[in-house]
Amino acid sequence: MRTVMLTIIASFALAGCAAAPPPALSEPPVREAAGRCDASGVQDHIGHTASAEAGAVLLAATGSNTLRWAPPRTALTMDYRPDRLTVSYDDSLVIVRITCG
Repeated sequence: MRTVMLTIIASFALAGCAAAPPPALSEPPVREAAGRCDASGVQDHIGHTASAEAGAVLLAATGSNTLRWAPPRTALTMDYRPDRLTVSYDDSLVIVRITCG
Protein backbone atom coordinates (compact mmCIF):
# COMPACT_ATOMS: atom_id res chain seq x y z
CA MET A 1 0.00 0.00 0.00
CA ARG A 2 2.83 2.33 0.86
CA THR A 3 4.51 1.64 -2.50
CA VAL A 4 1.29 2.40 -4.37
CA MET A 5 0.87 5.66 -2.45
CA LEU A 6 4.48 6.73 -3.19
CA THR A 7 4.00 5.91 -6.87
CA ILE A 8 0.87 8.07 -7.05
CA ILE A 9 2.58 10.98 -5.24
CA ALA A 10 5.65 10.67 -7.48
CA SER A 11 3.55 10.70 -10.63
CA PHE A 12 1.78 13.89 -9.51
CA ALA A 13 5.11 15.49 -8.63
CA LEU A 14 6.56 14.63 -12.04
CA ALA A 15 3.46 15.90 -13.80
CA GLY A 16 4.06 19.30 -12.19
CA CYS A 17 7.58 19.37 -13.68
CA ALA A 18 6.42 18.80 -17.25
CA ALA A 19 7.39 21.65 -19.53
CA ALA A 20 4.64 23.82 -20.90
CA PRO A 21 4.44 23.92 -24.69
CA PRO A 22 6.42 26.77 -26.20
CA PRO A 23 4.45 29.85 -27.19
CA ALA A 24 3.41 30.09 -30.79
CA LEU A 25 6.14 31.64 -32.92
CA SER A 26 5.30 34.96 -34.43
CA GLU A 27 7.15 37.81 -36.02
CA PRO A 28 9.20 39.80 -33.50
CA PRO A 29 7.93 43.32 -32.88
CA VAL A 30 9.53 45.95 -35.05
CA ARG A 31 10.13 49.40 -33.66
CA GLU A 32 9.95 51.94 -36.41
CA ALA A 33 12.30 54.88 -36.15
CA ALA A 34 10.46 58.16 -35.99
CA GLY A 35 12.81 59.70 -38.55
CA ARG A 36 15.30 58.25 -40.99
CA CYS A 37 18.59 59.99 -41.69
CA ASP A 38 19.85 60.37 -45.26
CA ALA A 39 23.05 62.39 -45.43
CA SER A 40 23.69 61.85 -49.13
CA GLY A 41 22.08 65.15 -50.13
CA VAL A 42 23.96 67.38 -47.66
CA GLN A 43 27.57 66.51 -48.41
CA ASP A 44 27.96 69.90 -50.14
CA HIS A 45 27.76 71.46 -46.64
CA ILE A 46 31.24 70.14 -45.86
CA GLY A 47 33.48 73.19 -45.63
CA HIS A 48 30.71 75.42 -44.24
CA THR A 49 30.84 76.86 -40.74
CA ALA A 50 29.22 74.83 -37.97
CA SER A 51 26.45 76.87 -36.34
CA ALA A 52 22.97 76.46 -34.90
CA GLU A 53 21.49 77.64 -38.18
CA ALA A 54 23.57 75.15 -40.16
CA GLY A 55 22.45 72.39 -37.80
CA ALA A 56 18.79 73.27 -38.33
CA VAL A 57 19.25 73.24 -42.10
CA LEU A 58 21.04 69.87 -41.97
CA LEU A 59 18.36 68.34 -39.75
CA ALA A 60 15.59 69.45 -42.08
CA ALA A 61 17.44 68.32 -45.20
CA THR A 62 18.31 64.84 -43.89
CA GLY A 63 15.03 63.92 -42.18
CA SER A 64 16.83 63.19 -38.92
CA ASN A 65 15.32 63.63 -35.48
CA THR A 66 18.57 64.19 -33.62
CA LEU A 67 21.68 66.21 -34.39
CA ARG A 68 24.98 65.28 -32.76
CA TRP A 69 27.86 67.72 -33.06
CA ALA A 70 31.30 66.05 -32.99
CA PRO A 71 34.00 68.50 -31.89
CA PRO A 72 37.62 67.73 -32.69
CA ARG A 73 39.41 65.19 -30.47
CA THR A 74 36.15 64.05 -28.86
CA ALA A 75 35.20 60.42 -28.24
CA LEU A 76 31.73 59.46 -29.46
CA THR A 77 29.61 56.45 -28.64
CA MET A 78 29.52 53.77 -31.31
CA ASP A 79 25.81 53.00 -30.99
CA TYR A 80 23.96 53.24 -34.27
CA ARG A 81 20.78 55.28 -34.40
CA PRO A 82 19.15 55.50 -37.82
CA ASP A 83 17.45 58.78 -36.91
CA ARG A 84 20.61 60.64 -35.82
CA LEU A 85 22.80 62.96 -37.88
CA THR A 86 26.42 63.38 -36.77
CA VAL A 87 28.30 66.48 -37.91
CA SER A 88 32.05 66.62 -37.26
CA TYR A 89 33.95 69.89 -37.34
CA ASP A 90 37.52 71.08 -36.80
CA ASP A 91 39.09 73.67 -34.49
CA SER A 92 38.01 76.47 -36.82
CA LEU A 93 34.35 75.31 -36.68
CA VAL A 94 34.53 74.11 -40.29
CA ILE A 95 32.37 71.06 -41.01
CA VAL A 96 34.62 68.18 -42.07
CA ARG A 97 32.23 65.19 -42.06
CA ILE A 98 28.47 64.55 -42.15
CA THR A 99 27.20 61.04 -41.45
CA CYS A 100 24.13 59.24 -40.19
CA GLY A 101 24.04 57.03 -37.14
